[in-house]
Amino acid sequence: MKLKIVKFKSVKSTNDTAIKLIRSDKCLLGLVSTESQIKGRGTMGKKWISHKGNIFISIFFKVNFLKIKIENYLIINAKIIKKILLEYTKKIIKIKKPNDLLIDGKKICGILQEVITHKKEKYLITGIGINTKVSPLNKDFKSTSLKINTNIKINNEIIINKIKKNYDQLIYDLNNHNSLYVKKKYK
Repeated sequence: MKLKIVKFKSVKSTNDTAIKLIRSDKCLLGLVSTESQIKGRGTMGKKWISHKGNIFISIFFKVNFLKIKIENYLIINAKIIKKILLEYTKKIIKIKKPNDLLIDGKKICGILQEVITHKKEKYLITGIGINTKVSPLNKDFKSTSLKINTNIKINNEIIINKIKKNYDQLIYDLNNHNSLYVKKKYK
């Protein structure tokens, strides 16, 4: 089963949009992508500043927390995105638990995980914001962008497709291998 990409010009929040798609039964396995996000959310109710030109996506799929605990998904999500961003920069990318990726101590990516129950099934929604082209100003933390840290031309569609490919593989692994295999592979 592969993720269906659902594109929008503008949404309030990609996670909220994913939740609506699940609850309406329109799509139960997908990747929401948008050019503009008006009310992006971070952890603990913080606002995610969404500058046009950056990546705003949410990936959602059914999960079984008896196989893999939610805390492991936090690690898996960060490692998948880190691996992709390392294709664009030679700089060290650090994972700041629970949900940020940093270059030189500056935030380049934020990840928000949410779980909902729909028709007695659990769904994991993973919102990912990547500063690919613009680094937002924020009084609470310093940020950076991929563009500042690379000489490689950045194409958001290519990065989104790489993310989709990695999550398609993760979902395949979750459905076809035991949890120990998945934990080792995404260690």
